[in-house]
Amino acid sequence: MMETFVFDVGETLAKDDRYWSGWADWLGVPRHTVSALVGAVVSQGRDNTDALRLLSPGIDVDSAYHAREAAGRGEYLDESDLYPDVRPALGRLRGLGRRVIVAGNQTARAGELLRDLDLPADIVVTSGDWGVAKPDPVFFERVLELAKAPPERTVYVGDHPANDVFPAKAAGMRVAHIRRGPWGHLWADDPEVAAAADWRIGSLGELPDAAAQ
Repeated sequence: MMETFVFDVGETLAKDDRYWSGWADWLGVPRHTVSALVGAVVSQGRDNTDALRLLSPGIDVDSAYHAREAAGRGEYLDESDLYPDVRPALGRLRGLGRRVIVAGNQTARAGELLRDLDLPADIVVTSGDWGVAKPDPVFFERVLELAKAPPERTVYVGDHPANDVFPAKAAGMRVAHIRRGPWGHLWADDPEVAAAADWRIGSLGELPDAAAQ
């Protein structure tokens, strides 16, 4: 029986639209241009912030991030950014007695915003809080410390093969790959992803059934 479910954030629980739109507006370029470039660099196996460097060569992304915050144009997250199945699915899992953790590659500020949403989760933590990001194995060691369950009874739910599926599997966890967002759709039928994922789902509402296995 699965005891703990751990959720990625971007394009698993929350839509990334607002995040990249904010960067597009800050850089003064069309929003679809940023979206297309993010998809292009990630499909090449590059970091998604490389899209910003293509648009603004020489940009210091961290400095620009803090400049946006100082200008009052920084990160923002509210209920409208969540996918509609998030609260029902997480709430049902907790109702079944499962431990629910949110742990993704997000800034410390995003962690604060997520906690302000009062999700039906036992813990909400980000890579910015920890100072270590996926796919670093240390991130998943931290996840398992919070899980309070053996790896084989812990499920990591995410959309990205390199950041979610493969490193979580390497850490001994069970994996649910969600066909959501650009990365989830791009790699949905990839043979390596199919082989590594214990479940391939289109909605978080499918997870309570997995909890019973």
